[in-house]
Amino acid sequence: MSENQHLIISYAATDEPGCQQALQTLALPNLQRLLKQWSLSTTDSGTLEDFAPPHERVLASALGLPRQATPWAALHQLQNGQAPGDAAWAFLSPCHWQISPDQVRMSALAAAQMSEDESRSLLAIMAPWFTEDGITLVYDRPDRWLASGEVFAQLDTAALDRIALRDVRPWLPNKAQAAVLQRLQTEMQMLLYTHAFSDAREASGRAPINSFWIHGAGALPAAYQAPADMPELNTALRDSALVGDWAGWQQQWQQIDETLATAKLTKLTLCGEKNAITLEPLALGWLPKIKQWLGQPKPAALLSSL
Repeated sequence: MSENQHLIISYAATDEPGCQQALQTLALPNLQRLLKQWSLSTTDSGTLEDFAPPHERVLASALGLPRQATPWAALHQLQNGQAPGDAAWAFLSPCHWQISPDQVRMSALAAAQMSEDESRSLLAIMAPWFTEDGITLVYDRPDRWLASGEVFAQLDTAALDRIALRDVRPWLPNKAQAAVLQRLQTEMQMLLYTHAFSDAREASGRAPINSFWIHGAGALPAAYQAPADMPELNTALRDSALVGDWAGWQQQWQQIDETLATAKLTKLTLCGEKNAITLEPLALGWLPKIKQWLGQPKPAALLSSL
């Protein structure tokens, strides 16, 4: 963890009953110390239905980017020394959908794990279909590719975190804007259903890849430059929270808490799936307000509000 930094912690808590129960026995002494010494500076309130989770909204604001339809893929290109210019980019994540008459459920994200060779092979299979619709696919990492094309301009897409182990239908982008992508999803299901690539995965006991999810779409603002002081997004709690492993989540939180003992932070933002709160060192003028709002603050009470 860098010094003098704004730290954003995703999945600091959720509404899930298992998480709320885990909070009651979660000891976070260093967070407790900060709550006594620091003040609440800002809150970010939302709903579970928002396409952008709180940690993405807070991070986007800190980076000077739109809080909704944040062009994360284009930013990724810029940070990796590429020149995205004014082109629209998106992330494309191959995935496995469990399709039934009453829902289309995203499997656990780990179900779609691939090696680099597998991922590159799959990209070569799918890319020609996208090219016909003016979309270029570029390999980024095994679980995620980059895509560029006009369809991604002004396209509001739901974060991948939002759909893990959930019905994807409420999270699909606007039909009129994403008609091409939804047709491609159907075509990829048909293509991969009987493809040798899928046969090989099933033969090895793994879930087939039968769809993809588009996220982080858009173009960077003109002449955009990232700020010099970049916030740090800590995602250590993410995987445990998404699969409901609350014992593992508690262990990860305790490890994060240990780092807070020596971290030189300027801000700390705690994010749930709906809301986020940002804490900063206590200023004299905040003293009455912090006492009124928090009283004798306890981490469990604060985190349960996220």
